[in-house]
Amino acid sequence: MKLVIADSNDLVRVGMRSILSVNKDVEIVGEAKSKDELFEMLQNFETNVVMIDYTSEGFNIDVLAKVKNDFPKVYLLAITPLQSAQVLVDALKQGVTSYVKKDCSIPEIIDAVTETSKGTKFFCGKIVETIQEANLNIEEINFDAFTCDAILISKRESEIIVHISEGLTNVQIAEKLFLSNHTVNSHRKNIMAKLGVKNTAGIVMYAVKSNLVTPNKFLFTASN
Repeated sequence: MKLVIADSNDLVRVGMRSILSVNKDVEIVGEAKSKDELFEMLQNFETNVVMIDYTSEGFNIDVLAKVKNDFPKVYLLAITPLQSAQVLVDALKQGVTSYVKKDCSIPEIIDAVTETSKGTKFFCGKIVETIQEANLNIEEINFDAFTCDAILISKRESEIIVHISEGLTNVQIAEKLFLSNHTVNSHRKNIMAKLGVKNTAGIVMYAVKSNLVTPNKFLFTASN
């Protein structure tokens, strides 16, 4: 995975580089302090993911759409202080794949980068809560949802759905998949948002209808 960190704050870039440099699968190919520097790097270096604070000085929300237009194969991971629900939605409409807060835990930031590089949408729990509190549905701003295809559930989300249906707790799922408990909780919230359900029974019902699990597992878990 080849990553560019785009943020005008020196301390943030140093911090993110320190966090991500321990992951051997991540190669940081550049750091941009402005949108001009970002596009210069994208033109000169092969890049899979751009981790960007588009709210920092030297950037703006318009840069997101331009990156997606000029470099459609690049995934955008927005990492900013918490914004209003409308700002979050606008960023997602501009082409952001994933969105996390700057004060997320280190494991969650690492998971966000990893999942985004696979093309998987990843939102930290606080981002999901902010959007839902404004009575907005993440699925409505997922442009894949405007097709006639089924609900887009990633491989990781499918794994978690199966484990939920088997009656595992978030802690047990985290241990099984080598994820943080916070990340599993975020995935769980994302799954419920996508499926439009409010509890475990709804998730398990989806799993049964999608043939991810057998009806026996549904009967076991739905009572919880």
